[in-house]
Parts: sequence; C-alpha cells; structure tokens
Amino acid sequence: MATTILNTGKTVRQIALHQIQSIPEEKFDIQPEAFNHTIRWNVGHIVFALDFFFSLGFPFHSNLPESYAGFFHTGTKPSDWTSQPPSKEELMHYLSQQLNRLSEISPALMDEILKAPIEMGPVRFETVGEVCNFAFCHEAMHLSTISSLLKVIECEGK
Repeated sequence: MATTILNTGKTVRQIALHQIQSIPEEKFDIQPEAFNHTIRWNVGHIVFALDFFFSLGFPFHSNLPESYAGFFHTGTKPSDWTSQPPSKEELMHYLSQQLNRLSEISPALMDEILKAPIEMGPVRFETVGEVCNFAFCHEAMHLSTISSLLKVIECEGK
C-alpha cells in the first residue's frame, strides 16, 4: 500500500505539471467573479501545501522561499498580495523539484506512526501515509479548481 500512495502522488504531480504547463501565464492572475483565488494562487498553494504536509509527516527540509507562506498558505488570497508573486516558471521549477523528491521517499516511511496525531477539522491522521495520501487528494482538488478557473476564464473570453 505504501508504494501505491507514493505512485499516486507521482501520477497526480505529473498530471499537474502537464496541465499547468499548458496554461498561458497571462491567464494566471485573472480572478473570475465567482472565485476567491486565481490560477497562480492555486498552483502556488499546491507547491506550498505539499511541503507543509511533508513537514508534518517526517523530517523534511523545505527549500521554498519564505515568502511562499505569505502568498499561498491557507487563508491567503491574491487581493492581499503587496509584492510580486512567483512567476509561472518558478512555480513549475518547484513542482518539478517536488516530483523528483517524491522518488527519494522510502515507501517504508508511509507506515510510520506520527509522534502525535494530526487533526484537521473532521479528519485525523495517525501515520505518515495518511498525511501523504491526504496531500495528494488535496492537490487533485486544487487541480480541479484550476480546470474550473480556466474554463470560466475562456468562456468569458479573457
């Protein structure tokens, strides 16, 4: 099962890279009226969240710039940004780098019990694998949001 979790993560990330690469950067900052965020925010949130979830599960050193938390942590939004967010190219770099790092994780780590259970709203995680599995589901949800954003932007002719 542990190998399956990691393989799912790699597959989701490969889909993300392919999907995001095909979106022109000029559409990254358009925020349709019905949405709270932009494509850039969702992509950055995917990058930031994976490092965040990994840091909960096992010893993990994030190599993301400190500014990413202010741009992409839960509760942030583009309308509050006061400085230039990362470019599509930079976000793609970190997405690719994280995919490479997924290949370095030992499947044996997935079965390790967390030092303390992690509770996020109604969910509770007790193993590293549960945290990682949620991280990959979370990424897929944001990919769906990106797809929805893109469809609305294109329907509005922007």
